Parts: sequence; structure tokens; C-alpha cells
Amino acid sequence: MQLTIRAVGENVQVISHLLAKNPHNIYERHQKGHAVRMFFSRFTNHEVEATVFVAPDSLELVKNQANQYDITHYINDREFAVSSIFISLIRNALGTALNGQPKEEYGEWVKHPFDLELSFGPVASGLSDQQIVELFAPLGFDVVINRPEIEYNINLKSKSSVRFITLNGMSTLQMALRQIFVLVPVLDNYKHYYIDEKEIEKIERYGEGWLDDHPKKSFILKQALRFKTVYELVEVQENAVAEPGAKKTRLNDLRYEKIVDFIRDLENKESIVDFGSGEGKLSARLGFIPGVKEILAVEPSEEASLRAMERFTKYEGKADFVKPTQLWGSLFYYDDRLKGKDVIILCEVIEHIDVDRLPKVFETILHDYRPKNLLVTTPNREYNQLYAMDTEFRHGDHRFEWTRKEFEAWCKERNSKGEYELVFNSIGEENEQFGSPTQMCIFKRKEVSK
Repeated sequence: MQLTIRAVGENVQVISHLLAKNPHNIYERHQKGHAVRMFFSRFTNHEVEATVFVAPDSLELVKNQANQYDITHYINDREFAVSSIFISLIRNALGTALNGQPKEEYGEWVKHPFDLELSFGPVASGLSDQQIVELFAPLGFDVVINRPEIEYNINLKSKSSVRFITLNGMSTLQMALRQIFVLVPVLDNYKHYYIDEKEIEKIERYGEGWLDDHPKKSFILKQALRFKTVYELVEVQENAVAEPGAKKTRLNDLRYEKIVDFIRDLENKESIVDFGSGEGKLSARLGFIPGVKEILAVEPSEEASLRAMERFTKYEGKADFVKPTQLWGSLFYYDDRLKGKDVIILCEVIEHIDVDRLPKVFETILHDYRPKNLLVTTPNREYNQLYAMDTEFRHGDHRFEWTRKEFEAWCKERNSKGEYELVFNSIGEENEQFGSPTQMCIFKRKEVSK
């Protein structure tokens, strides 16, 4: 994975000073199991070309950093693609240019426009070529997108699904790099590192002077910040569910409240499994329900589990708090420890799984684990019309989003043996035409409900 910066014209050699790199030496640093290198392939009076690239050290990753990017049940192609991870790895190498702080005698060149060509790849993105052009063209760049020719042993396709992107235009080096640092994570299929206030501040800083005027600003922010909360793309829009001027409640909190209220009223609630427990926000609330004696927080992500551990430790000293037991696990692997529980919860989980894999997941839950109650929440696709969305789904990792009729029909099909009573509920502000933003199905095992 690499980024190449090429400049032609007068005074282009000053770019080496803006980058704070000696054109006659190779820059090399090791970071998080990767080698970050930068070198100048051309350095003349009228042409300069520098490339920064990242190569994963496979042995080091396996030995010390195996879970660094926490891909969980996905295959990790981020190691080899220009992505949010790539951007985070090269930030230090390009820090002087990004911050516009070369040595004092070269400070005047920070605002000097150069005839630039920036090329980077390979890029693995769910965006179309036209969507990519719409991100960069408003910034004054001519955009060229290429797919490499490939050769398969069997007849699958003639071109790779990954792309290489080349931008040409007049720009300052600092502005061009800042735009790339904001927009590459927008292209990324799955942005892995956690987004905190510092990350938001970087977007604000790097977006200064261009992002406010970009016609795709809303889409850029949604994509760049889509993992600020684990499973929401449109968190900003979903936030407001109260009257104007009243305190706003997050939709995610409403989901948790609905689930907690339901479990609180159950007769059988001693043992609970929270599948895809993430950072433990729901599991922690479950720990305060009277009568609950065991909570198994099942999560495949190590990073999310560590944050959950901190959360549970914070509440550990509270009166009547049942500390959840954390389990590494996946819906795709049977775990005998999860059998016969009172409640299993899948809160905003199923839409992250390919539809053809879901029947097997539910077969395992309903007929092997056999909980007394199964709670499933998922987005209501019809409600999306009330959001200003530039994407098909609310989240970049959603594999589907169902209408209310589709969700009900699918759940009823899972109950083909008739062992469960199905109850459907809505969560969030109701719209007369489109329903609520979240829908929930409760599977209640009949011998229990009797």
C-alpha cells in the first residue's frame, strides 16, 4: 500500500523541505508491526517524486500484534490496502507537511500551490467510481481510476475489484495531504480504529478551508465518523427523539431501555447472554436488574472487550451490580456454555451478517442453545426515508436492512417448528407511515410462556 507525491514545475525541490525528508536517504520507521518507508525516485530542478509505502511484517504481527486491528470474524485485507489503517501509519512520516511546520526559512512555501499528481492504492472500497470522483473533483482534481488486469486460474473475472486512484491538480502540498487524510477513511470499507474526540478534532483541523464548502460534506462526515458508536452510521440524525428544546435521547439508549424494561418484567431472568456485546454498554445496564445472577458478554473484538472490561470494573463496587463475565466468541461457533439460558440478546447484530448465514445462526440459538427468551433488534429500512442518507444502509458494514414485513416474515420462518411465541415491538419515535427506526422481535419458548 502506497502513496506517491509527484510535482512538476519551478521550485519543486522545496517539497523535500516541506516533507522534512532528505531526498538522498530512505526514511524508515517501524510502527505496530509494519515498516513505514519513504524515498524519492526523482529529484530534479523541474520534477520531484516521493513515495511513502507500508509493508506489514507478517512474523511480527503474528508474534506480537496478532490482534492489533481486531478484525474478529472478518478476513483482514486492511493490511494490504490503502485504508484508514494506512493513513494512521503514515501520519508521523508526513506530519511536518500536514501541520505546515517546516524549518522557518521554508515557511513561506507552505501556502504555495504546486502542480501535483498524487496516486495511491490499492483501494478496497464499496463506493462506485462515480462516488469517488464526486469526493475529489470538487477539490479541483482531475480523477483517474484504474483497476489492475489480473489473471485467474479459473474464469471468474478479468479485472480486480480493487482500484488505484490518481489525482492531478494545482494545490498546496499541505492541503492536498489533508484532503487525502480525511477522504481515504471515507473510502474504507471498514474503519477499524476507535474514533474518539481526538479523531474528530483531526477531521475538523484537516478539513479547515475546504470541507465546509464540499457538496458531499454530510456524506463525508457520516462515512468518516461511522464507527464513533459501534453500530450506527446516522447517529447524529437518530439522536433527536425528544421535543425541540428538550434533552435528547440517543436511539441506542432507547434500545437498551426497551430491552432492560422487558427483562425486568420477566419471571425467568437469572441468566442472560448478550451476543455482540461490544464495549459492554448494554451488559452493564443488565447488571443492575434485580434478580439477574449471570450475564455472559460474548464479543469477538478484543479492543471492544478491553473497553467493556474498563466499564465493568468501574461499576464493580456499586451496590447490587452483577459484573458480566466476558467470553470471546462468535455466532458461527457453538459454545456449550450458552445452553439453556433465560435470555439471549442480539441487539443490532444480525444486519452485520450475510443473509445466507443467518438461518444456521438461528438454528443454533433456537434449537441448540434453546433460551427461554430470544430478543432480536435490527433497523427498520422504511424509516431510512426520514434520514438525509447518501448511502443505501445506515452503516457501512450492514449486509442488509429489512422492512417491517420482511423482518416479521423472516422471524416467522425461523419458528417453523412452532416452539416459540413471537412478539414484535417498535423502538424509537413512531412515524405514521414508516414506523419506528428500530424493530424488535421476541421469541418466547412456549413451554415457558405457559
